[in-house]
Amino acid sequence: MTDPQRKAARSPSQENGQGNDSFEDLVTLHDPTGAASEAYRMLRTSLFYAVVDTPPKVIVLTSPSSGEGKSTTTANLGVTLAQVGKSVLTLDCDLRRPRLHSMFDVHNETGLADILTGGHKMEEVWREPIPGLKLICAGPPPPNPAELLSSQRFAEFLSEMRRKFDYVLVDTPPVGRADAAVLAASADGVLLILDSQRTRKGSLRQALRGLRGVGANVLGTVMNNFEVSRSGN
Repeated sequence: MTDPQRKAARSPSQENGQGNDSFEDLVTLHDPTGAASEAYRMLRTSLFYAVVDTPPKVIVLTSPSSGEGKSTTTANLGVTLAQVGKSVLTLDCDLRRPRLHSMFDVHNETGLADILTGGHKMEEVWREPIPGLKLICAGPPPPNPAELLSSQRFAEFLSEMRRKFDYVLVDTPPVGRADAAVLAASADGVLLILDSQRTRKGSLRQALRGLRGVGANVLGTVMNNFEVSRSGN
């Protein structure tokens, strides 16, 4: 299939040059009639029709490098899916530099790391920032994130989440990290998040080679930080 490309208006943090995800970047909640929110709804529609016979349930969102908006996209796509009645889990697997907790303005004291090390049950860890959308934060940074995410315990956890939810959106480190490769290989599909101002062609080609090298199913690309024409063209 051809990679679907969806163009989103730049988020507040991108405009300010900070490169950090924040609560204000949840445009699908704060500005539901804006151009960026409409772009996320178009991405949702593309996802529904990506593979009609066997639609992807576990979807990894990654990027060629850091600061390209993957956490922003994960959070907003999760919101739009929940808004049409889907049960959604957003899962922060960027155990080194987690962002989803700040996107939803919640604390990160416990999370996925605690589940995988046996410290907490998932029901004790997940939050529900909006109806229909569960969030599992990364939790305290472990010394061995790649090993945790490639463990049998995580594989069993992900299999259980696949049964519980309509969609599991997995925010991962950039493609160059071993964590991202492990997660991409175990997912039903991958969305590659790009920044129109920062992503270089060489980085994009390298990321695609890395994903295909582990047998990942690349569903398409999402272009962030894209200037939407005032005329709508």
